[in-house]
Amino acid sequence: MICVRRARPDDAAGIAAVHVAAWRSAYAGILDDSYLAQLSEARLTRFYQRAILDRQAGHAVFVATAGGADQPGDQPGPQPAIVGFASGGRARRHGLADGEVETLYVLDDYRERGVGRRLMRAMAAHLRAIGCQSVLVWVLAENPSRYFYRRLGGRLAMSEGIRVAGQVVEQTAYVWAPIDILLSATAPVKEG
Repeated sequence: MICVRRARPDDAAGIAAVHVAAWRSAYAGILDDSYLAQLSEARLTRFYQRAILDRQAGHAVFVATAGGADQPGDQPGPQPAIVGFASGGRARRHGLADGEVETLYVLDDYRERGVGRRLMRAMAAHLRAIGCQSVLVWVLAENPSRYFYRRLGGRLAMSEGIRVAGQVVEQTAYVWAPIDILLSATAPVKEG
């Protein structure tokens, strides 16, 4: 069973593992291979421990966990495993939107299963609860996952070059204004 909940400090190592795996998958051929190979789960664990505890500017981190038959691997363990996460808060840059989804990463085996949609809904609900009327996400322009944001009704708002690991890459911003567009697009679907 897949569950989405607010992250706890002891989730940081699982979040870091998802971050590394997702970057190596999504950004292969976009970012330098040596940079991707050097991503450090230990360093990212420390980063996410701080991020989970940081509540400034409405910051929050949510995780998607898989347990039981949905758990990754051939022999599931006793604890649910983290298979995706999202983070965000009030927009870091003013002018495009009130709130921002800063990260959204899901393990490859859990894509197309509604995990990203549920994480986006958790972030949108959180952002609305802290008073945000609109939301944005930045995504690398060559990232194949950019279509996910368009399917959820995100409107392409702007593009710009940024430096990642010493190379300039293009990033694009998708905006949902009002935030209700994203909440509607991610509403739970009744089965049956």
